[in-house]
Amino acid sequence: MNKDSLIQFIQQVLPMSPARAEQVVAKFKPMQIERNEYILEAGKVCSESHFIEKGVIRSYTYDLEGNEVTTAFYSKDTFTSDLLSFFKRSPAKEYIQTITDCETWYITYDDMQASFHTIPEFREFGRLNIVNNYSTLKERMLSMLQETAEQRYNDLINSSPEISQNVPLKYIASYLGITDTSLSRIRKEFTKK
Repeated sequence: MNKDSLIQFIQQVLPMSPARAEQVVAKFKPMQIERNEYILEAGKVCSESHFIEKGVIRSYTYDLEGNEVTTAFYSKDTFTSDLLSFFKRSPAKEYIQTITDCETWYITYDDMQASFHTIPEFREFGRLNIVNNYSTLKERMLSMLQETAEQRYNDLINSSPEISQNVPLKYIASYLGITDTSLSRIRKEFTKK
């Protein structure tokens, strides 16, 4: 593993010199995580933020009836962590679990805080990354209210084809807020088109 994809991602979010980008990624360490392993469990404090170089990860929680509900998918060239738990140092309310074997670059809370205080570009990148994550969360919330399940499925497979190829249908259905049967019907309609 090398940090090229992480450096490219950071420079897309915030253009900077190669030397500065190297400084920004200096504290990130490589990690290989096997399929179905937990990066975070509910009730524990999130202490790492992971940039995914390879693989697919999901976050999930349980509803009031005890049903597992997928809240997000993360794939290549995205960050995953429970931001609320990570920054507020509070117990997580979600689980973060690998769906496939994964390779990530991670940074600890302490290393991130030190970088925020000593590297202005790291601080600005972090701010922009949080704004992007908020935007994604807001778009998802609005799509659940304003779009049909078909539209949400279409957006998901177009924006992240690796999810439809690697993620069990029951996780996709719970993420879309529909039953497995409804997802099967939607998928059949899409294959006809």
